[in-house]
Amino acid sequence: MRVSRWLADRWVMIVALLVLGYLALPILVVAGLSFNRPSSRLSYDFNEFTLDNWRQPCATSDMCDAVVRSVQIGFIATVVATVLGTLMAFALVRHRFRGRSGVNVLIFLPMATPELVMGTSLLALFVSAGVPQGFWTIVIAHVMFCVSFVVVTVKARLAGMDRRLEEAAMDLYASEWQTFRRITLPLVLPGIVAAALLAFSLSFDDFIITNFNAGTTVTFPMYVWGAAQRGIPPQVNVIGTAMFVIALLLVGLSSLRGRRARRANLLARTAPQPRRSS
Repeated sequence: MRVSRWLADRWVMIVALLVLGYLALPILVVAGLSFNRPSSRLSYDFNEFTLDNWRQPCATSDMCDAVVRSVQIGFIATVVATVLGTLMAFALVRHRFRGRSGVNVLIFLPMATPELVMGTSLLALFVSAGVPQGFWTIVIAHVMFCVSFVVVTVKARLAGMDRRLEEAAMDLYASEWQTFRRITLPLVLPGIVAAALLAFSLSFDDFIITNFNAGTTVTFPMYVWGAAQRGIPPQVNVIGTAMFVIALLLVGLSSLRGRRARRANLLARTAPQPRRSS
């Protein structure tokens, strides 16, 4: 009876842990293979523990060049998509204009369109316009589908923000720029950062759209796809593990900062106010 009651009270948590373990299993396999010395280039079984892969992550120079190129494309696409998407989110949430509902529908189209259709459409566009395919066509393509995710993420943050805080700042004789810089931007900044991280991960990870519009430019996903035919080097697992650890650290630091801010606000609210002398 005790066991059945314990399971009945915690079955949701148990199912959630099982699902999280299932999702984390491929990541754990990649992390384990990053310390593996395979018996051959086409073998993926764990053969021998080694730290050489981490000591020499750029043993394959072509792979490191592809990683640097993917980081450059992801950074540029993230900056442009974050700026454009944030401005569009503010316009859609804070302003009423003709065609607003239609714009909301168009925002979701790149997210709902299959990547194969989007990649071939962009290829046809660049070919018909006579634009040479390469680094900048990849950047343009990534900006196009990253903007939608930025708009949706920032819109959710803006929709949950209390407008009375901005009105209170304006009542206290703050200008529009001061209100935006000291009230609006700090409140929206977590959503903007989350949107930027999402855009960078989508850009760094994209293969289908990139493959259609890359020309002779090779990104990290394209390198992995090409190397799979002749044997993926173990350093690929090192790059994948390092990217996951970096993303985990960024999320952890952001969560810790938010927890400290909430704790500081709670302490400020519950702290006794000094009495005024009559």
